[in-house]
Amino acid sequence: MPYVTFLDKKRLGGGPLPVAKYHAVMNPGALIFGPDGKVVDIDPADALWAGSRAADLDPMKLPGTTVLYDARNPESRGPGRPKLGVTAREVTLLPRHWEWLAAQPGGASVALRKLVETASRDPKAERAAARDAAYRFASAMGGDEAGFEEAMRALYAGKRKKFHRQLESWPPDVREHLEKMAAPVFDSDGED
Repeated sequence: MPYVTFLDKKRLGGGPLPVAKYHAVMNPGALIFGPDGKVVDIDPADALWAGSRAADLDPMKLPGTTVLYDARNPESRGPGRPKLGVTAREVTLLPRHWEWLAAQPGGASVALRKLVETASRDPKAERAAARDAAYRFASAMGGDEAGFEEAMRALYAGKRKKFHRQLESWPPDVREHLEKMAAPVFDSDGED
């Protein structure tokens, strides 16, 4: 799901982060929400974009943009392995866990990355992430709306009809965006 910008309870626009930032810079007091439902802070230097049109924003040309590889220009990648953004951190495991990891093809790091990738693609994890993102957005934009608590109970219980009923009186832009965010939470085959 792309980024979206709201001012008060009105959706200004959305899409890639640079476009959402443009809407926020042009509308002081606007909030940008990421795909995870969290508010995105923008750098005051982004005011440099004021006066530009969203259609003119090219993420490859924006200030502060680092391009490791531009698919439009295959020559942009230098020799060697691409930077993957790998960060070394400490992991505490029991000796038997380290032995198992060491015996895996590629070693401990490869095995851990594969385990994390598999777990993160689990439909239950995706539903939980969508539910939590919808909750964060709803808390920020609808925490003061009628039926907020009941809507959140229905969201966490997986009760689609009750969830939608509680949102009926909410501002249209907030309701529509929240319903879109919450859609993956509910089973497609079942109703309340």
